Order: sequence, then C-alpha cells, then structure tokens
Amino acid sequence: MRNTIAAFVILCFGALPAWSENVALNADVPERYTVQKGDTLWDIAEMYLADPWKWQDIWQLNTQIENPHLIYPGDVIGLILVDGEQRLTTLTRGEDASTVRVSPEDVEGGLVKLRPTARVTPILGAIPSIPREYVAGFLTGNRILSENQLTEAPYIVSGQEGRLIVGAGDTVYARGDFDESLRTYQIYREGEPLTDPGTGEDLGFEAIELGQARLSDYSRDIGTLGLQRTNQQIGLRDRLLPSDETLLNSVFYPSEPPDGVEGEILRVARGVRSIGQFDVVTINKGAREGLEAGNIFRVHLRGDRVRDPITNDRLQLPETDAGLMMVFRVFEKASYGLILEADLPMSVGDQVRSPGF
Repeated sequence: MRNTIAAFVILCFGALPAWSENVALNADVPERYTVQKGDTLWDIAEMYLADPWKWQDIWQLNTQIENPHLIYPGDVIGLILVDGEQRLTTLTRGEDASTVRVSPEDVEGGLVKLRPTARVTPILGAIPSIPREYVAGFLTGNRILSENQLTEAPYIVSGQEGRLIVGAGDTVYARGDFDESLRTYQIYREGEPLTDPGTGEDLGFEAIELGQARLSDYSRDIGTLGLQRTNQQIGLRDRLLPSDETLLNSVFYPSEPPDGVEGEILRVARGVRSIGQFDVVTINKGAREGLEAGNIFRVHLRGDRVRDPITNDRLQLPETDAGLMMVFRVFEKASYGLILEADLPMSVGDQVRSPGF
C-alpha cells in the first residue's frame, strides 16, 4: 500500500524536494485527519508542526483535484512517505468538493489510473487561514493609501434633492474619472496618517471605508450612484474607489517573512492600549520589504528602562517574547496583521521579527 501511495504522489507532484530537516512534526500527530467545519489552516498547521509557519515546507499540492490550494471541510489530509520524506497532502476530498481516491486496482505498471469526480464549490467554502470574522472588515474595508491615491479619486458633490448627508438606499452624484467597465465602488474618508517611528517617514494614511455604491450612469464627468450599504453617514467630499473585494483571496499559507525584516506595531484596530489575541494591528512594513499575506512574525515586548538600585545606572531590560502575528493584508509601506497567539499583553511600539529569531 505504501508503494501505491508513493506512486500516486509521484504522478501527481513529480519529483519532490527534500523536506527541510528544520521542519519538525509534533509528537503523536494523526496520520489522517478529517477537516472539520470551523477549522482554520493555522489550526491544522499548529496540530502537525512544531513551527506552524513552516507549513509550505511540508504541504504538497495535489494537482489532480480541483482547487488544490484549498482545503474544504470533509477533506481527509494525511502524512505520506515518499523516498523516506514525510509530506502532508489532501488524500481524499470531501463530499462538498472534488474527490480523488486511490486503490490497488488503480495501479497498473507503476502508473496510477485516476478516476476523479468533481463538482463546483464556491471558494468561500474552503477553510480560511485565520478566523475570518476578525479580519473581514479589513479584507474588504479599510485600506492604507498614499495621499495622492485618495485626492485623485472621484468625490461626492451632492445627494439626491441636494441632501448633504445620505445613507443606504439614497442616490449620490460624484465628480471625477470613473471607469465605466467597473460598476461597484467603495466610499472612503481620510483617516489618521501613519508615520514610521524610527525614520519619521510618511507611510500613508488609513482610509476609512464608509459604504458601497453602484455606478448607474456617467456623463460629463458626473457619476450617478446608488448607495447599496453604509457603515457611517456619507457626505460631500467623501471619495470613491473601485471595490477591492479581496475576501475571495483570504486563503493564504503561513510562511516565514523575508530574511532580516523587522518592524514595529503602529496601531491597534480597537484603539486600546493593551493588545491581545485576535486583535488587528498595523505594522510599518509592507510590499516594498517583500512582505506577503501569510507571513508570520514573532512579537517582542520592549524591555523597560529601570534604574540599578546599587549603582543608580539607567538600564535597558531585555525584550520578551509575547506571541505570534500573521500578516493578512499588505500595502506598499505598511500591513495589517492578526495576533494569533498572545502569551503576554502587547502594546503599540512592540517589535515584530521573523519567528526563527
């Protein structure tokens, strides 16, 4: 049976790279696990790996099944042995996705005759990388923009019948350059600026999402839009940008950030001093440093400044490891991250570094 599985894996994946000896399995992990509704990719990575951010070093895509990047409730994932190396892969797809099964009669002359069956499954049926409820508003809502990105965007000049304040169901008129091939727009208002605490560099500002509108007409640089939903009251001068529906791309694999990238927590979404598990934070590193959604950082508390009671010297105490953060949305100079683990309360100004350090 082991040879059968090996033949199946080699056919599906081709030659496999050596599994890094730095990837360690947890003790007593199951050889097979059926994915449950409510699981996240991070949950499964933590179950199998001592260092869950090394998930990509052990996960192999099964290209013989539909959407091999995604894992669905009901899927059976498990460990396989190929040339002495252990790998994790999807062995069987659940009823809500495509199915691939391997039996001895499917092997002929060392080759596997695959008999896949499939049905279309929405991408949102896949398990997310992290709990979606904590980040949904930041996947389709707030953005970190440069000043030019917002000041050059179309802006509201009037509500229907001259109204100054409008809400869901109302019609608004906006002036600017609209792409008529794009019909859905999000409405934004400029938020607080972001500044790098170390260099003083302007990192942009957080654009606060107010709602969503649909373009129905565009004539002589005036667009007519219907407000489909609103989170706050919308008024004159609020800006419109094409809808940024990144929720469909919210499945990403835990991974290590680029070597040498260190950052700092700039802000916490709730506006409180103490940061805990599942809080959304903003850090001062982004795409220009090579960050990608899924990068894991370890959070380090700043050491206190104290006075030596004997010599009266001023001392800087060492940093303390406080938990883990996953980047889930990346902009040019800054990113949003979710605190996955919080062993100690964190705060704005704490450092983030590669989990390997």
